[in-house]
Amino acid sequence: MAAKKHPIFDTATTLGKIVAFLGVSSICGVLVAGLMVPAVALAGGTASSSIDFFDDLPDEMSIGEPAQSSKMLASDGSVLATFYDQNRTEVPLDNISDYMKDAIISVEDARYYEHGGIDARGLIRAATSMARGGARQGASTITQQYVNNVIIQTFAANGELDKVKQGADKGVGDKVREIKLAIAVDKKYSKDEILQGYLNWVFFANNNYGIESASNFYFGAHANDLNLPQAALLAGVVNRPSYYDPVANPENALSRRNMVLDHMLDQGKIDKKQHADAVAADIGLNIQSNQLGCTTAVRAEYFCEYVSNLFVNDPAYGKTKEDRQKLLLQGGLTINTTLDAGLQDAAQAQLANFTPMDNNPDKVGQSLVTVQPGSGKILSMAQNTKLAAPEGQWRTDYNFNVDGADANGNPLGGSAGFDVGSTIKPFTFAEWLNSGHRINDTVNAAVRRYPASHNWTNSCGVTGGIYDSSNPEATEDLQNAGDTNYKSVTAREGLYNSLNTATFATAAQLDMCNIQKMMTATGIHLGKDPNEPYNVDYVSSLLGSGEVAPLTMASAFATFASGGVHCDPIALVSITNAKGDKWPVPGANCNQTVKPEVAAGVNSVLQEVLTQGSGYQVGLQYPAAAKTGTTNDSQHTWTIGYTRGLATASWLGSPEDKNESNNGKLIAGQRIDYVDGATYAGRAWQGYMNQIAGFFDVGGFDAPPASMVNPPVVIPPKPADDKDNNKDNNKDKDKDNKDKDKKD
Repeated sequence: MAAKKHPIFDTATTLGKIVAFLGVSSICGVLVAGLMVPAVALAGGTASSSIDFFDDLPDEMSIGEPAQSSKMLASDGSVLATFYDQNRTEVPLDNISDYMKDAIISVEDARYYEHGGIDARGLIRAATSMARGGARQGASTITQQYVNNVIIQTFAANGELDKVKQGADKGVGDKVREIKLAIAVDKKYSKDEILQGYLNWVFFANNNYGIESASNFYFGAHANDLNLPQAALLAGVVNRPSYYDPVANPENALSRRNMVLDHMLDQGKIDKKQHADAVAADIGLNIQSNQLGCTTAVRAEYFCEYVSNLFVNDPAYGKTKEDRQKLLLQGGLTINTTLDAGLQDAAQAQLANFTPMDNNPDKVGQSLVTVQPGSGKILSMAQNTKLAAPEGQWRTDYNFNVDGADANGNPLGGSAGFDVGSTIKPFTFAEWLNSGHRINDTVNAAVRRYPASHNWTNSCGVTGGIYDSSNPEATEDLQNAGDTNYKSVTAREGLYNSLNTATFATAAQLDMCNIQKMMTATGIHLGKDPNEPYNVDYVSSLLGSGEVAPLTMASAFATFASGGVHCDPIALVSITNAKGDKWPVPGANCNQTVKPEVAAGVNSVLQEVLTQGSGYQVGLQYPAAAKTGTTNDSQHTWTIGYTRGLATASWLGSPEDKNESNNGKLIAGQRIDYVDGATYAGRAWQGYMNQIAGFFDVGGFDAPPASMVNPPVVIPPKPADDKDNNKDNNKDKDKDNKDKDKKD
């Protein structure tokens, strides 16, 4: 009696076609790859057509670098923020737990180290099931899954996921193509290389790609620290990431984990005790939420945003913004920054003493920013808002500390600066010294009337303005704070007491163009456009009616602290990827832009601001120099000061409606009638600098040459008695009196 035929070989024609195709497959190195093709797909065809079909498939694929997360780091190596499209950190196989390697092989490809990229037994089982009309069974090896992941995720990284077929959408040709590619990959790479690639590419749900990211997300651990139940749990996820998601479906995940453990026991990877203990273990999740972008930064979110904008705006990192954004999100970059985590935390804590984020109903803006003299490094950048604040809490996208745009017009996310008030006065004084005048030369600060006909010298433009109460268009003469001190004083006294009339008296003897050049030499420019120098077309600008960003002002004052060496503020130290490739970062361009003796002269007088001048209440325990500033109606208040090692700008004001007064607003738990530069901005500067300055250079400043002083300056010590003793004589000394005439 003839033997009964196997159901798959129910006709001689079908049998012949399959046998012919098997022969072709063996020639190609795929003994049974053709079994993945259902019999119906070969109906009407020939063996030669199958040969042509298979031979025409590509047998090589380029496996590039997977999309990897980029990290932005503070100067101590701590992570500020992470950026990614696919949250992935690639690790070598040696840095992956042996439990994880055994678990994934046990459940996904038990004969991984025995086959050549495809598993013949699995293919025959799957083909038999299909020929019988059963459901399509999985037969993918780890190598095939690796190929599939590379194809899908490469398209996804390029924004072309619609071009690749997945799951049930795959046709026979797609599957056979993957088989041939798997064979080619197995020939080209070692088993360990393929396993390493697979574990770094595969998806583990919750936007975690690769075992290192998954280990951190689910357990707060590195991949090499995974224990047995943790490894088995993650190995179970890859089959159906959504269904076996340990967060969304913990029961499914546990059931799958225990099945993985069963496989490991059956295959001799673990013993019975290990199996029993692991099965008895609870799921043990320790979720570490993925941090994406600057809104979830550990600290300094506005600094993070500033650095991100610097990167995306810079052609050094790609031809287009899209290219640079892709590099940031997929390039696996390590972005080392200048930020000092300790200083940043101290600055942020100091702001909370005055305008806490959870109790700031009047939306008073406040910021602190510090640069290092002589290097330009931005060490801290704090403000009293968040990019993503809780409901009911004030939030803003604007960085109070930086320009609105860079030199090419690319946005930096800044508020574009604020009126700087009397903090601009030291630059007129610097030009006073630079042009040959002396610190103690006398000027007539009694002059209050500057009519429209006054001839202000300006060799590169025209400067005008009216301070003349006899002119109906002006309404008033020039005023000092407290409406006092209209007398002859030294230029030195005029600066440390912040006398408007003294500033005008010195400027009247100078070229306004040269005053502007002095400002430019220290890096001062308008916050709306760094290509625009501080505008001296109106004489009121000498009293601070120009909007400059706090970072720019801190950098300008740092020029004096460093003996006249100006450095552009920098935020980047280095940018590398996982392979060690390096990208260029902007330099600080440090140059001697102010004469050392001029810087010394300015330093000598600004020290007196903190001992007997407008900032006498906010001095430091270290040698320091500073200038306070207050605009009309206290819309913006400042203290900008420095030691030899640090320069900090402290600002408190109105960032949204820049003309809104801060008098009477809730600040530091109180409402007072008048707020000046020393009141809150000065106290924040003082508290912060006293806390952190000692970690940097706090040596004394160089004295100016005797020929610049005449007679020598003797800086009296800070009064030991109660600070309020001189209150009546010193309060409001830095209050600015800008020209009220809008035509000026």
